[in-house]
Amino acid sequence: MARIKLDFPDTAFTFETRLPVRITDVNGANHLGNDALISMLSEARAQFLVEHGIEEAGHDGIGIIVTDLATMYQGESFYPDMLRFEVGLMDFNKYGGDFVFRVTKADGGQPVALAKYGFVFFNYQSREVTPMPQAFRARFA
Repeated sequence: MARIKLDFPDTAFTFETRLPVRITDVNGANHLGNDALISMLSEARAQFLVEHGIEEAGHDGIGIIVTDLATMYQGESFYPDMLRFEVGLMDFNKYGGDFVFRVTKADGGQPVALAKYGFVFFNYQSREVTPMPQAFRARFA
């Protein structure tokens, strides 16, 4: 099976937040579980959007939905590590683009993971994909 290889330029990351590895994030192998990391990526994405005054599900019935996820694990993390999540946007198209993430240990910078979420804008009233709002594109493109 081909392995996922992710590589993002440093300039892709425009936001940073820190999240602790909680005891409930640790799996049977005693390190950060992949399910917990995905939840943490979602939290970092939500904080990025809030920082920019954007609601994932806007009042106009148009919101952002995740279409795919790719994660490349680079190192272990343990309770109670503090992780640094760098977040950015790339590869816009008519309907969406990619959220990109770089996760490192906050105290030493050791790599933990690289990830990307594909996303599109979705009209929750008509239940269909809709073009990216011009205001969103103008803010980040």
